[in-house]
Amino acid sequence: MQHRSDVLVLFGATGDLAHKKLWPALFQLHRSGKWRVPVVGVASSPWSAGELRDYAARSLADNAISHTAADFAEFSRELDYVSGDYTSPETFESLAATVRSKGARHPLFMLAIPPSLFETVVTSLDASGLAGGARVMVEKPFGRDLASARDLNAILHDVFPESRIFRIDHFLGKEQVENLMVLRFANTLLEPVWNRNYVDNVQITMAESFGVQTRGKLYEGLGAIRDVFQNHILQIVTLLAMEPPSDATPEALRDEVIKVLRAVKPLRPRGVIRGQYDGYRGEDNVSATSHVETFVAATLEIESWRWAGVPFHIRAGKALAESVTEAVVEFKQPPRLLFAQASHASEPDRISFRLAGRDGVGIRMQVKHPGDDIVTEPVELAIDYESTIGSRMDAYARLLFDASEGDARRFSRQDAVEAQWRVVDAVLDLGGEPLLYERGSWGPEPAAAVPGKQGWVPLHSGAP
Repeated sequence: MQHRSDVLVLFGATGDLAHKKLWPALFQLHRSGKWRVPVVGVASSPWSAGELRDYAARSLADNAISHTAADFAEFSRELDYVSGDYTSPETFESLAATVRSKGARHPLFMLAIPPSLFETVVTSLDASGLAGGARVMVEKPFGRDLASARDLNAILHDVFPESRIFRIDHFLGKEQVENLMVLRFANTLLEPVWNRNYVDNVQITMAESFGVQTRGKLYEGLGAIRDVFQNHILQIVTLLAMEPPSDATPEALRDEVIKVLRAVKPLRPRGVIRGQYDGYRGEDNVSATSHVETFVAATLEIESWRWAGVPFHIRAGKALAESVTEAVVEFKQPPRLLFAQASHASEPDRISFRLAGRDGVGIRMQVKHPGDDIVTEPVELAIDYESTIGSRMDAYARLLFDASEGDARRFSRQDAVEAQWRVVDAVLDLGGEPLLYERGSWGPEPAAAVPGKQGWVPLHSGAP
């Protein structure tokens, strides 16, 4: 029987991720009553517990999280702090004493720290006796390539079994992303046409209108392929392409995810367009000769019975025309265009999944154009989730709660992480000059031709 974690130990409690995401998520969980446990922050900052509480309060204020003084006072009573060097055994001795003082037996360790510190922290947790009966959450990136991902998994498995490792990627905690799977498998009208016989192509766009902002140093070690293609993009692909799980258990779902990833053909350099926005090399903490890509476009092939021959066209990047994340499934034209004329050409039907901002789903179909002629024009049936369903829980709040329950549905399994790296491994660190593109455009000019003759379909936002 699964036990619930009875204390959260947050490594990197004073960092950027904690400030922007984790403190608001923890407060939301506390206020909802779903998970109320002591929270022990760990960091190198020489703070007191009181200073950590002040930092958590600033986090809520900066993220516009409304609350009463009484709400926060109740939440902050559960906060404690351990300051120290992660390489020092004394830090973990102090942490062990603090955890014991809470009466906790099943800690959840959240490693909101650079991956270079994972081995140091994990081995120290083991040496201090804290790892027994505990779970660990690690934040992406899970390695830099296939070899380093395998090394990282080996480090984690030296201390924790796979069932107690939770590889967190906030994208998997988003309601709108999970809705891809629900829409597919809870609506029988989609299943008969969700295959190579009826789908012509799939297009996925993940665009941001801003540049690297304050992430220049971090982005120099990533690039668009590592930052979003290897994880977010491939996660969208698996949810669109997977077979229905045999049951509702986490492992049945994750088994279907790995089947898709194993069927994806690895990318090859000649099939990938890499771009860099004009001005990237002038950003703070970016090399003046950087070859890091801020844009990537490619076509994925899935060699499965359901999807053989259906191209999955991908583009992702920064400093583009607008911020939009959308997956579009375009269906084949009818065998005869009975209701089309040169002045009213028929268009394929499409289903668009909007995965960010005003998220929802749109179904584009053909109806009769008003007038004497029997010709078609496209109309869209649209659902806006926020106005239809209402507000939903923050992704990090969901993931923290799931990990505390031992529920692995929204986390990446070891074999899936390695399979994702296998897809992109040959196109990492290619070197050479990325193609330059203007801020506010849709990437370098050759990217427009990636989908072939039909081009990129118009997005719900109106983007080309």
